[in-house]
Amino acid sequence: MSFDAEGYGFPAHQRTLSRLIEDIRILGPAGVERAAQGWDRHARLHEASVHEAEKAALHAIEKADRGPAWDEVRRNLFGMTESGQALVSWKAEHGDVGHKAEQSAFAAALGLVAGSLISSDQFNALVRPLAEALPWLLPEESQPVA
Repeated sequence: MSFDAEGYGFPAHQRTLSRLIEDIRILGPAGVERAAQGWDRHARLHEASVHEAEKAALHAIEKADRGPAWDEVRRNLFGMTESGQALVSWKAEHGDVGHKAEQSAFAAALGLVAGSLISSDQFNALVRPLAEALPWLLPEESQPVA
């Protein structure tokens, strides 16, 4: 694992699947709610662009033989958010909020697996909902907290 200046986490500039998984693992109920709000605010309002980005990412992943990696990421995320062994914060927000947050997490993971195989607009469409809870996904759009 990489460490930041304070000795924990990842450097601010690093956008990796391992960072995403670790952050989802420690996301509290409020973070799950922010991810769900991000889904409502971005994915539902721009449904067509998110759907097109998903299709492009899945096609690029298959073409680049990254299918097994995507399958593994999906299994890990499902285990943390939905299975009988789901994390407490995700169990606490089970139902509509949890499902929207889960969709945000899966879309962001899809964007990270596809990476440079898709356009930056497609990448942004996929990670933007979860960036409500994890602003490092779109650092150029992050606003400082006042």
